Amino acid sequence: MIAVLDKSEIDDLLRTQVFARLGCYANGESYVVPVAYVFDPGRTRLVMQSKPGKKIEMMRQNPQVCFEIDAAASLTEWRSAIVWGHFEELQGATALEALGLLVDRFRPLLDEARQLGQSPTPPRLRHELARDIIYCIHIERVTGRWEDGAHEQ
Repeated sequence: MIAVLDKSEIDDLLRTQVFARLGCYANGESYVVPVAYVFDPGRTRLVMQSKPGKKIEMMRQNPQVCFEIDAAASLTEWRSAIVWGHFEELQGATALEALGLLVDRFRPLLDEARQLGQSPTPPRLRHELARDIIYCIHIERVTGRWEDGAHEQ
């Protein structure tokens, strides 16, 4: 059975996942790219970090974007949400605060990677602020669905 996620279930999905797909549109072209993010529920936004490139250029031209998040245990047991919102590039103290949210969110994953003998600091989190762009997507509306095949009749 496929059903609708309520707001608290969507917030839970946003809070517990790390990777999603960001969709943007500019100059007659659509572009969808995977991103790592952190959910900042107090400000109703998603925070990300990126090098300059196509997605940043497109969002600067057209700040209206969508964001897809999912978690799937199987073909018949999953949760998915779509977020619509607008891009804002962050600067100065606001960018540093947002970067802190990213570091806090990813610290447990980095510690786990260290314990497994993997590279402890992915390039995305090396605080290379001179070239990195810290940005957020302000959430305007959301929708979500889920399916739990275990409850099929």
